[in-house]
Amino acid sequence: MITQRTTGRRKQAVAAAAVVAALLSTAACGGGDDKNEGGGSKNGAAGFDAANNKAAQASLAKKGGTLKFAGVQDADSWDTTRGYYGFAWNFMRYYSRTLVTGNAEPGAAGAKLTPDLATSTAKVTDDGKTYTYTLRDGVTWEDGKPITSQDIKYGIERQWAQDVLSGGPVYLKDILDPKGEYKGPYKDKSKDKLGLKAIETPDAKTIIFKLPQANSDFEDILALASSAPVRQDKDTKSKYGLKPFSSGPYKFESYTPNKSLVLVRNTEWKASSDPIRKAYPDKITLNLFTNANDMDQRLINGDYDLDINQTGMSPQGRTTALKKHKANLDNPVSGYVRYAVFPQSVKPFDNEHCRKAVIYGADHESLQTARGGPVAGGDIGTNMLPPSVPGAEGQKYDPYESATTNKNGNVAKAKEELKACGKPNGFKTTIAVRNNKPVEVATAESLQASLKKVGITVDIDQYDGAQTSGIIGSPANVKKKGYGIIIMGWGPDFPTVQGFGLPLWSGKYILESGNNNFALIDDKTIDGLFDSYVKELDEAKKVELSTEINHKVMEGGYYLPFVFEKFVNWRGSNLANVYTTDNYSGQYDFVNLALKK
Repeated sequence: MITQRTTGRRKQAVAAAAVVAALLSTAACGGGDDKNEGGGSKNGAAGFDAANNKAAQASLAKKGGTLKFAGVQDADSWDTTRGYYGFAWNFMRYYSRTLVTGNAEPGAAGAKLTPDLATSTAKVTDDGKTYTYTLRDGVTWEDGKPITSQDIKYGIERQWAQDVLSGGPVYLKDILDPKGEYKGPYKDKSKDKLGLKAIETPDAKTIIFKLPQANSDFEDILALASSAPVRQDKDTKSKYGLKPFSSGPYKFESYTPNKSLVLVRNTEWKASSDPIRKAYPDKITLNLFTNANDMDQRLINGDYDLDINQTGMSPQGRTTALKKHKANLDNPVSGYVRYAVFPQSVKPFDNEHCRKAVIYGADHESLQTARGGPVAGGDIGTNMLPPSVPGAEGQKYDPYESATTNKNGNVAKAKEELKACGKPNGFKTTIAVRNNKPVEVATAESLQASLKKVGITVDIDQYDGAQTSGIIGSPANVKKKGYGIIIMGWGPDFPTVQGFGLPLWSGKYILESGNNNFALIDDKTIDGLFDSYVKELDEAKKVELSTEINHKVMEGGYYLPFVFEKFVNWRGSNLANVYTTDNYSGQYDFVNLALKK
């Protein structure tokens, strides 16, 4: 499910100690060549942070050329139904469209919804339970045939075919068919394979969604790539991700998994039908590397324009870039919170005072340094709601004084909590951490060192990071292994408390496998607040509920936030119209990138 949105898995054979050293040196590298500061540089780069929540060199955008992406991680799938990586959703807008989508604008404005295939945002009736859309004129597939309301319905129905098309988000499945009555288009016995009753298509240009219960984020969910149309006669089922059929300005020319991808212009796409996409480049390429350091060097050399994975440069590349090419870098807030979480099934973490002993005992500044420091790691995390989500308060809400009085740990408070939980002499536990995430291993070692000072002895178990969902996603396995602390990170699927927190904090989302509610929070108050949130149509009240949910989670001591994550991302000198967007958790918005020449 949502876990896969943590984007790239960089396979770096780097010892944790070496990573810490590199991070420390990077954290100290705030400067660089003065010529590389905000005003730009002689190589044509716009300047440090020039594209962070604002458009850099927009006036220099030109039609034509080849936009060159590099990466170390392929998409989990290029099938719009199955893909769940954030960078893949971002890239999919080149070849897929949805009824509504995020604005092609920098920062918070990018998360605001705007019509795409539809003529307007929804006409909402029946107390928020009926959404009606009309399709634009001139919207076509790559063979010139019109995109119909039936194509959109079929594309959405594919989410029900989890036995064939697993991996993607299933919000619409849960919202439109809460009883699980529809069996999906591949088992649909109706002649047109469009048997889902909650979606009506009275004609080719009208689509009506009838929700059993209101959900105030419904349009945000329709903006996800998983709501894109798929044409029945072009559906190759499990092979569709190898060559999706385009509804956007570009189409697949070639794709070799884990090696390369080439998009070329879709000549049937009409700019007059698409208010979002400018379609500047003639061609878009992606080349995949096995080594992040090699890729970063090629970016610095100018062979590629940007990193598709958008998870920040490797420590080695980042250090070089900050010293010599700072004008090519942006330092956005990523939209992710990185944290430790305490499964209540593993004693003594069924006791909130034992959980809080860890929070107070942690050296938050050391954890921030292990993540990369203020520049490459982010601000010290004080709570669990990322800054891009309405209702977030940032460091203003700091219930454990993690960024102030207790930033280096509070031994006295930790020992008070240990006494309160019946463990005055401390206890022993195990941290679970992915073995393919060197920064996470470094974070675990930092936490291990600080907890030793308060009498908590910690072993570190590095598990196979490619098997996350079966190892820490199985509550039975977590209990069996005695994983009292799990290190993870999370970003919103869409920028609301539902899009971020529901799979983490709702008792309804505790699963036997693929679980993401690692703390096993099953709190009637929190579940009740979520129920109120999804029914609430007033935006101001939604913000209040979002804040309240975050407070309840933090009061329970289920999490130790490390950082509100920041990245150091490379921006090629030949790029124009570059900006970060909250719609994709601080990534560059790919859809209207252009070349200067």
